[in-house]
Amino acid sequence: MITQQGLQDQLLGIVVAKERPQLEERKNELILESANNNKLLKEIEDKILYVLSSSEGNILEDESAIKVLSSSKSLSAEIQLKQEIAIVTEKEIDVGRDVYIPVSSHSSVLFFCITDLNNIDPMYQYSLSWFINLYYQSIAQSEKSNDINERINILNDYFTYNIYRNVCRSLFEKDKLIFSFILTVGIFRSKGSLDDELFTLFLTEEVGITNEHPNPASNWLSDKSWAEIVRASQFQRLNQFYKSIINSIDEWSIWYDSNSPHEAPIPEPFENIDGLEKLVIIKCIRFDKVIPAVQQYIVSCMGQKYVEPPSFDLADSYKDSNCCSPLIFILSAGTDPMSRLIKFSEDKKISPTDLITVSLGQGQGPTAANMIKSGIETGQWVVLQNCHLAVSWMKELDRICDEDIIPSRTHQSFRLWLTSYPFDDFPVSILQNGIKMINEAPKGLGANLLRSYTTNPINDPDFYLSCKNDLGLKKLLFSLCFFHGVIQERRKFGSLGWNIPYEFNESDFQISVMQLNMFLNDYDEIPYDALLYLIGECNYGGRVTDDNDRRLLTSLLTIFFNSNVTNNDSYTFSESGLYYIPKDTTFDGCFEYIKSLPMNPQPEVFGLHENADITKNNYETNLLLYGTILTQSQITAGVGDKDTDAKIAELASNIAKNIPDLFDIVEAKKKYPIKYEQSMNTVIRQELIRFNKLLSIIKISLVEVQKAIKGMVVMSSDLEELHTSLVIGRVPANWMNYSYPSLKPLGGYVADLLQRLRFLQEWLDNGMPEVFWLSGFYFTQSFLSGVLQNFSRKNKIPINKLGFEFDITIYEPEIELMDKPEWRVYCQGLFLEGARWDRELQVLNESYPKIIFDTLPIICFKPGIKSQFEKRSYYDAPIYKTSARRGVLSTTGHSTNFLMFMDFLIDRPKDHWINRGTACLCQLDN
Repeated sequence: MITQQGLQDQLLGIVVAKERPQLEERKNELILESANNNKLLKEIEDKILYVLSSSEGNILEDESAIKVLSSSKSLSAEIQLKQEIAIVTEKEIDVGRDVYIPVSSHSSVLFFCITDLNNIDPMYQYSLSWFINLYYQSIAQSEKSNDINERINILNDYFTYNIYRNVCRSLFEKDKLIFSFILTVGIFRSKGSLDDELFTLFLTEEVGITNEHPNPASNWLSDKSWAEIVRASQFQRLNQFYKSIINSIDEWSIWYDSNSPHEAPIPEPFENIDGLEKLVIIKCIRFDKVIPAVQQYIVSCMGQKYVEPPSFDLADSYKDSNCCSPLIFILSAGTDPMSRLIKFSEDKKISPTDLITVSLGQGQGPTAANMIKSGIETGQWVVLQNCHLAVSWMKELDRICDEDIIPSRTHQSFRLWLTSYPFDDFPVSILQNGIKMINEAPKGLGANLLRSYTTNPINDPDFYLSCKNDLGLKKLLFSLCFFHGVIQERRKFGSLGWNIPYEFNESDFQISVMQLNMFLNDYDEIPYDALLYLIGECNYGGRVTDDNDRRLLTSLLTIFFNSNVTNNDSYTFSESGLYYIPKDTTFDGCFEYIKSLPMNPQPEVFGLHENADITKNNYETNLLLYGTILTQSQITAGVGDKDTDAKIAELASNIAKNIPDLFDIVEAKKKYPIKYEQSMNTVIRQELIRFNKLLSIIKISLVEVQKAIKGMVVMSSDLEELHTSLVIGRVPANWMNYSYPSLKPLGGYVADLLQRLRFLQEWLDNGMPEVFWLSGFYFTQSFLSGVLQNFSRKNKIPINKLGFEFDITIYEPEIELMDKPEWRVYCQGLFLEGARWDRELQVLNESYPKIIFDTLPIICFKPGIKSQFEKRSYYDAPIYKTSARRGVLSTTGHSTNFLMFMDFLIDRPKDHWINRGTACLCQLDN
């Protein structure tokens, strides 16, 4: 394994050999000469020892021995003199070579910035030979200068951007900013300009359980943010942080409400602060603005070009390849590189017979091997598609690339092209030595619409002439393009957009276009119902596996496929009226309208509330921070560092002290025996058993990790993972294997666990609660089933006929209720996302700006016969355990994260709230 110093020495030799060849040549000569002199000295010593040992009698009388000793002495003195001259010369040469140390030092830092990228994605692999080859190219291609200092700056700048450009083409869009950030941090750390503790604070979450300072601005500042502020105040340059907020609440509130806080002046005494300290402040108070703040930080440190990744250029990638380096397309949702590759092969004068392709899968390995063998001999281009479908054949492909595709017997025109989705078993050596490329679907609604409008058959005038209802076709085609763009772009809003990020692609769009043309030709009146079914249920809906996502897809499609689209010239796709079908529906007219659309559309065009942008930004910030953590080995592998180990031992001890003893199941059975008429007794006992398993694992692991830190037990892989999780504030994987679902960081998780345990302990001690904390159950479904079971047994009604009616009370959580119903239950602890409950109107209403979640009042769950429920205007909101919403698909067709539907009174169409992604959550992420 190469060290940074070893790589630096190697790179120094390369740059000096290229820049000052005589100097490096003389240096190498001296090394060889010194080695030869040392060898001669050793031979002389051996010769002297031999003479002394073989001489008989008085050595002073042995003439031949005296001659040997005399000649050896003079030869040794001569060699010694040469060595002294060589040492002086070498020092002089080293002075000339050392001028280039800033280049080799800087370049070695860059290599170690890319080595851990594979922790983000297994396809991000880069070899040392690839890196050194790029290093050679940069030295040769960069601008020359006689000024040595200027030349060093040119070399560093050119190679840094060359690395950035080459690595960026092999990264997904979501990871390009992470890489820019890693480069910036790595370079500044090497210069000693980075506070590693502050950087760790920026990346990680607060793990402490209590905060001794009360939140002074709870109306706009969350408790989590306040805890982070107090934590950041431990650092010297931020030691006035929490005090400043206490003393200047109004100024900080104004800054918090700013649309661009990263560009606005920060209140005193931080008006001139910058760098990491500014990033920490923004993360603590406006988490949703971390991404633009990081971009601003990179621009100020590295320049604008490091936040503007170069566009995909297939010709540029091909230029860097050779006959022995595979070219690898890493696939992403909604892209197919084959059309681009075919066009590129035509530009390179490759005949169709010389571009041979095979889609890998079962039994296609031998065919692919024969194609490669033929291509090596003839110079054909071989394309192996979908390598992820031939996992078992990847070892054979690795062998072929290693043993068969070698320069001496490979045709210079031969190229091996591979396409694959990311997967762990893709051969590392192929990834390291190949040219990796990622060409993702265009980001942004406008770019998506342009892409759809410039593909066949939409850009073919004859296509419109083939339809008897060409005006209806033009309008509905534009609607279809808009729908295709909207459902793809909703993915950027995470689970608020779709529970599962589906891979809607061009084939879904193309088949819908052809069917639309066919139906308009076959029917005099446009059959909207048939189109809605084919497009929504078959073409696009065929990919949708979640019932609530299917409901959303159908709802969105009705916006774009209804009679108003063709009959009403003033019909718009959004409430603002900004998005509509242009009056000029010709190709050119639509093209001009698309280009006039805003670059960053508001969430309303996707059917979402303006707060969805905050959700999206928070999601992207979490990806940035977590991705960066994965590449920082000094954070994730802190075992053995005394300071880190001491802190982790103390943290583990503090958590262990706060975790109570296991519940006494025997006593619980006595107090709450199994009763036919009271299912809640069974529910609490099952809950206690589940929590005991979790508590047992937590307690044992915390004890073991403390022993491992002290060296009393071996630091196993599980304990090392636990240690890393404690360092970065993440819930350990071993705990999650026995835990209820949770997306909280470690500090929030521990606090939430303790609250759940208190809820159960109070139930044990004081009897069944008046108001159940719905979110506090390990397995909430058993509680809901228990409520229905009690009602079923009391009234002798089959349980499959029962359901819940919901009455949202006027009581906020923690309020004592007067009545104690026998068969109804009051519940609290639900959060509403995508809407708020209007306390005055008693209906769903739009969320307030910047308030993403609304804590619902106490809700009365009333069991009853479903067929007898009152028919009113309801929105049935899904209830999820966590904000991820996504889970394993169960036999019911719902995610395992899904609990049930809850009815809310509404005064707007139900589709409005479906499009908003309105749902209830049992817990938040902090």
